[in-house]
Amino acid sequence: MLKSLNISRVKLYDADPNVLGSFANSDVEFIIGLGNEYLPRMQDPQEAQIWIQQKVQPYLSQTKITCITVGNEILGGQDSQLPQYLYPAMKTMYQALVNLGLHKQVYITTAHSLQILATSFPPSQGAFREDLVQYLQPILAFHAQTGSPFLINVYPYFAYKNDPNNVPLEYVLFEPNAGAIDPNTNLNYDNMLYAQIDAVYSAIRALNSGSIQVQISETGWPSKGDENEFGATVENAGIYHKNLIQRMQKREGTPANPSQPIDIYVFALFNENLKPGPTSERNYGLYYPNGSPVYSLGVQSDLPRMQFSASGKNGFSVLNLLVLLVGFLIIV
Repeated sequence: MLKSLNISRVKLYDADPNVLGSFANSDVEFIIGLGNEYLPRMQDPQEAQIWIQQKVQPYLSQTKITCITVGNEILGGQDSQLPQYLYPAMKTMYQALVNLGLHKQVYITTAHSLQILATSFPPSQGAFREDLVQYLQPILAFHAQTGSPFLINVYPYFAYKNDPNNVPLEYVLFEPNAGAIDPNTNLNYDNMLYAQIDAVYSAIRALNSGSIQVQISETGWPSKGDENEFGATVENAGIYHKNLIQRMQKREGTPANPSQPIDIYVFALFNENLKPGPTSERNYGLYYPNGSPVYSLGVQSDLPRMQFSASGKNGFSVLNLLVLLVGFLIIV
């Protein structure tokens, strides 16, 4: 199914051996995840090396693992204790890769939410939250030193959901609109996603962190939501992803970074029917758990139907996959 969608890169939130083994001798590249709960343990270099030896090294000869994300949305999250462990865990994991001779094959990074920003508009004045700078500065130095990208999870949907009367739907869906002008640069932004990306670049430069690439590790739009989750419809989800794919096919950059093509991972491959929380949380997928597509993306052909078991530990409905848009699609 991934081949039929021209998907060449996939992001996992764990290092499931069943998945990594299943993709042996394929051309699919994987980002795998070290769960948030492991961060305190990864302060110990021996623990980090054991994790890589058990979760990564056995599969590298046949499965393309190119990246390990150390935690997900740690900074600005609900657990106030985890931020102190983030950078040390990244550094220890990287050193373990060096010790094993794998640091040129697999890179280390972490994924952030937009909660790390204090200012996102205008994009030229993007800035990190002051209380998080102490954690972000060494992380940015790490990225500059190792050449790894800065990952950010970006959802224009949330901006519309929280303020539908003032945020134009066309602006967040990549539909024709007047756009928003950055008064400092006179650059016109015809969509919110690009404005948010440039705000992150500005925040990085404000800390004099040099040349670091920003990649979108998650974006998406739910096809269903609760009554107060405005905009969560099949129609809007289809429009968002269809227009996003068209942008990615052009390999274009943002207004402030036109020469830097954007790498974007789409969340998610499947609706997660067992996930708790609001209705929208279970409806970000391109596919229903029974294998049928949620909507048409309008590229080449409609999404194909896939046959698989949707129950027990083999059910893809409980598997977090992220797809990156390279040609057509990339999936989480």
